[in-house]
Amino acid sequence: MQKRNCKLNALWFFSLCTLCLCGSTLFSTEPWTTARGNAQRTGCIDNKPGPDAPKVFWVYHSKDHFLATPVPFEDRLYVAGVGGFNVSTLLVLPLDSKDSPQPIWSRSTPLLKLPVVSSPAIADDKLVFGDGMHQTDGAVLHCLRKDGMPLWYLSLPGNLVHLEGAAVVAGKRVFIGGGAAGVICVERDRATLDGKELDEAAMQKIIEAKWKELQAKYEEDKKKDPDFAVPPDPDQLPKPAPVRVWQQGAEKWHVDAPVNVVGDNVLVTSAFLEKEKVGDRAVFCLNAATGEIRWRQALNINPWSGASVVDKTVIVAGSSVNFDPANVKGAKGEISGFDLATGKPLWHKDVPGGVFGSVALADGVAITCATDGKLRAYDIASGERRWIYDAKAAIFAPPAVVGGVIYAGDMNAVLHAITLADGKGKWKLDFANDPAIKSPGSFFCGPIVHGGKIYAATCNLDGPFARQPTVVVCIGAK
Repeated sequence: MQKRNCKLNALWFFSLCTLCLCGSTLFSTEPWTTARGNAQRTGCIDNKPGPDAPKVFWVYHSKDHFLATPVPFEDRLYVAGVGGFNVSTLLVLPLDSKDSPQPIWSRSTPLLKLPVVSSPAIADDKLVFGDGMHQTDGAVLHCLRKDGMPLWYLSLPGNLVHLEGAAVVAGKRVFIGGGAAGVICVERDRATLDGKELDEAAMQKIIEAKWKELQAKYEEDKKKDPDFAVPPDPDQLPKPAPVRVWQQGAEKWHVDAPVNVVGDNVLVTSAFLEKEKVGDRAVFCLNAATGEIRWRQALNINPWSGASVVDKTVIVAGSSVNFDPANVKGAKGEISGFDLATGKPLWHKDVPGGVFGSVALADGVAITCATDGKLRAYDIASGERRWIYDAKAAIFAPPAVVGGVIYAGDMNAVLHAITLADGKGKWKLDFANDPAIKSPGSFFCGPIVHGGKIYAATCNLDGPFARQPTVVVCIGAK
């Protein structure tokens, strides 16, 4: 009997360990701290290959338009969308869902006063993202807890100031490009309020106390007159401002692209705005601790996609036209390699189409998507082109790559899977005609791959399907 109980206990313990192990690997707890997940801009951080053949797992239908890359963390997908009158919504969807998932929580006005096209950076259960677009002036850098409650709020006023690129969390600091504000570096866990410096614990305590007070008042108001009682809103909470470490390039550069932080280097790409005649068309390397410029290299066209970095090589691409599908005819692009330590140019290639999405770097290859509808693969060391894939429709969004396969979405909402080694097509998924989706549109944000599934979101701000509904789709294996 004792032996039998020992065997049962051992079996129970083994089953529990197996269950815990499976649970821990089902959803990754790795932080997503930068644009496209990593310095190589691959759109995947867990290295789990995507599906060999696509099956639609779930579809979230929306009236918002998705320009920011969705971000996975634990069992959730964080998606920023822009609706009518530029009203933004930050949605949190369950990764493991069926059919049409319901948001776990969402944030919109009055907390989010400007459009949000900046993907959040997530680490230590906190989200950091910016707001504002080229059409707006002044912006806010937000830090929320993963439950959606605000932690701090940095207001950045000024003409042509907007936070379009994704933030970077590196250690306890946050780095972000701010349009005409250049690049800003702040402390993530230290802030000031009413002239007093606070650590994270003090911020949390103040916020919790104020929220409790607001809820209590709401309950009192409901008892007095339930028809006129207004629930508390996170925008009513105190707004500590993060401690600023440094700011570089204000009113000299125009930084719309996400910055890239590698070691003690901050890679920044700045555009020159022809209409406004402001900015500096160049790639910079800054000292992460001080913001001091280490090197600068001029560029021929605007680097809207920012820099991608692998080992000691920096890759920058760009477009001769701005981010507008109406201007793609005759657009030109380029892709260039630079030495990370010195900024020395390594190679340069012209591209017969504008490149707007980040270049993805994997297995010694740099993958670009261009407005002429082509994906191109270049050898990172030499710059020699390896292959071309024709998607037969303009591509604005960056690709994702993992497990020797590239995933790219075009402006007709067709998702392409392409073999990295030779550029051959594996499969296509047409969002407009697939019976499980049936939603025409365009891809402005690139797909991501997480947990072996692909997550992709569409946009209908303009074009033939303007103002029609959009979707966020989860795609797995058949």
